[in-house]
Amino acid sequence: MKRSVAARIMVALAAALLGGSSCPAEERFVDSVGQVKVGQVGGVSPLTVPFITWGGDMATFHANGGLATTPESIFGKLGLNIKLTPGDDFIQQVRDYLAGKTPFLRGTYRMIGMASEAIGADPRTKGVVAFQLTWSAGDHCVAREGVKTIADLKGRKVCLQKGGPHVGMLDDILATARLGWSDITPVWADDLTGTPKSPAEMFRKDPAVAACFVISPDMVGLTGGLRKTGSGAEGTVKNARVLVSTAELSYSIADVYVVRKDFFDAHRDLVTKFVAGYLKACEELIDLRKKYEAGGSDQYTKLLQMTQNIYGKQTIPTLEDAHGLLCDCTFVGHPGNVAFFTAKGNQHGFEVFQTKALDLAVSRGYAKVRQGLIPSPLDWSSKDFIGYLTKTEAAGGERYRPEAVSREISDLTVGSLDERTIIWFTINFKANEDKFSADQYGVEYQRVIEALGKFGNAVIAVRGHADPTKTLYELVMAGMKKGTLQRTGTAGNYRYSLNGKLLDLSSTAEITRLVGEGEFDGVADHNPREVMQAALNLSRKRAEAVRDSIIAFAKAKGIEIDPSQIAPVGVGIREPFIARPRNPEEAEQNMRVEFRLLKVSAEAKKPSDFDF
Repeated sequence: MKRSVAARIMVALAAALLGGSSCPAEERFVDSVGQVKVGQVGGVSPLTVPFITWGGDMATFHANGGLATTPESIFGKLGLNIKLTPGDDFIQQVRDYLAGKTPFLRGTYRMIGMASEAIGADPRTKGVVAFQLTWSAGDHCVAREGVKTIADLKGRKVCLQKGGPHVGMLDDILATARLGWSDITPVWADDLTGTPKSPAEMFRKDPAVAACFVISPDMVGLTGGLRKTGSGAEGTVKNARVLVSTAELSYSIADVYVVRKDFFDAHRDLVTKFVAGYLKACEELIDLRKKYEAGGSDQYTKLLQMTQNIYGKQTIPTLEDAHGLLCDCTFVGHPGNVAFFTAKGNQHGFEVFQTKALDLAVSRGYAKVRQGLIPSPLDWSSKDFIGYLTKTEAAGGERYRPEAVSREISDLTVGSLDERTIIWFTINFKANEDKFSADQYGVEYQRVIEALGKFGNAVIAVRGHADPTKTLYELVMAGMKKGTLQRTGTAGNYRYSLNGKLLDLSSTAEITRLVGEGEFDGVADHNPREVMQAALNLSRKRAEAVRDSIIAFAKAKGIEIDPSQIAPVGVGIREPFIARPRNPEEAEQNMRVEFRLLKVSAEAKKPSDFDF
């Protein structure tokens, strides 16, 4: 991953969410804002609009031609006159919004959700979520060696900046693992990055902190890279690795613009032009970025220079840092906004985010009253968008998704499979069962659907397993009839040797190798190779049946999921819980379907990529 200052480096954005280091994480937001008299928004030319340090705001710079609107810019041609002002101090943003100095708020959805009680107390300032800019692809949870999956966070200390965008990210992770905030011990950092009171430095200094939430540069500093493990050299933490990233948890941090209701009602046309201009800038910016990466683009380079000038060299030391800042976000464009505000069954749409944001705000003490935000009332099918934008055919913002780390997973070993696993759980069944009703397994199916709604760049591998007992029986019978297998001892305590060498029937890898190589072929009525293949076929059939049941379950509930994110895999007898069952109860523990939420790139989502 590029050294992107990225995400929110060297900024007060999250730090200022609750007024900096003096405020505890659960302080009520209205108390942080203080007493502010609600005022009427002043003139619209120029119109003051805040921005924050984030790649999505580079499209705003491009649309405006800089901090002040230039005549030849996208906004200029639309007749807008915009004055862009820094908004990383979110508390001050809210004060200015309430006072009427600007009708806009700029932040992540759940940050604004934390402020919803403050801005919703007066009907004039109630927030209208005008549009979504981006999803984050550059925020990370880094964990120590003992934390293998997100379920292992239970009972551990987790460090993150108070009030920042990672609060919502952690909330999503805990929900996926079926954990609550009471299951962990939050360790609150005052700053996001660059100080001793930042999560990365607190993680380095305190071995009791099992995981921390950081932005890309700090992640690289702790681990060496997104898919690497810290060596302990050059400032990295020994065996630290990225547990979860928004590269996979791609529907967790949504950046939005909110507009005061009184201003929206009075100036709907102006807001529409602002939104359309921004989305047009996204289209142009993505094309320019592709040209830059393919060989160069003077126009894109000028935007990188403009970004560095606006944020300063302390925040953006090089132009490549500015490029990395852009690469850490996923522009949703016009299609993504249509999906966010209008698509039915969208698990990462407005209504779902509204519920999660208000639940978080109230449960963590940022608000006492649930004050909902208003979804964008813009007509996304009007000529203001369809007639002005040129690339409206893309669905759900997919064309704007930055390339994930490409990796082949078809040859994963069990160990490397574990390294890719975010969370896993199983369901069990009876012998030869191959139908799985929602009545019986609805709880697990719901869990899968919820995970897919958050982890847009991950895949659920549905791994069917079979019991090896029948294969072992056929192996013993065939081997003894051939005379190559000798048995000693008594029932319940048999010992076997193959061609004079001890054979451990609990060594599944060795057993499957020997059977597969034909060691026990050629005996009438006893064919362990055929039985093992039948077990593999049955396990694949079970996995496919579960996949189909999940899709049907989601459809019946009106929930939209991407079927390509569910990969059925037949494991057969290769990974039994109990390698040599002694009774039917032990055998049934091997008859299972295992769900694994796996880190994979957006390019590796075809079912054929998952035959491991």
